[in-house]
Amino acid sequence: MSHLNIDGMLAQARQGLQRIYAYELPQALARGAILVDIRPQAQRLKEGTLPGALVIERNVLEWRLDPTSAARLALATDHDMEWIIVCSEGYTSSLAAASLQQLGLRRATDLVGGYQAVKAAGLLTVAASAPHFAREVRTLAWL
Repeated sequence: MSHLNIDGMLAQARQGLQRIYAYELPQALARGAILVDIRPQAQRLKEGTLPGALVIERNVLEWRLDPTSAARLALATDHDMEWIIVCSEGYTSSLAAASLQQLGLRRATDLVGGYQAVKAAGLLTVAASAPHFAREVRTLAWL
């Protein structure tokens, strides 16, 4: 049995992804894509947050986004949702998005360069104006 090294595994994962760049994020969010920050809490505290992004740490990602999972989030309604996974630099997110695609979430992808690319592009708050985020904020305001 042959084994991949991590570089081979990453390349294989990215073959099936239509990765997006930070400058494409506003258009993706406008069409309904959901940005998911998978960085651990310690990393978010150190680097900063992505207002409007859905925070799901990597260790529970598949359970929360699989529409057939008993542990899914209410937002995970079907396999056609567009999920954009973001980590710090765009490596772990590629592996995570490929894993989601294996679950049938065919539109799952990741962000080239991750959080660092969003920060460098000056787009840290772009997800806070996404239609789904505004809807969630309005819902919470009524509680």
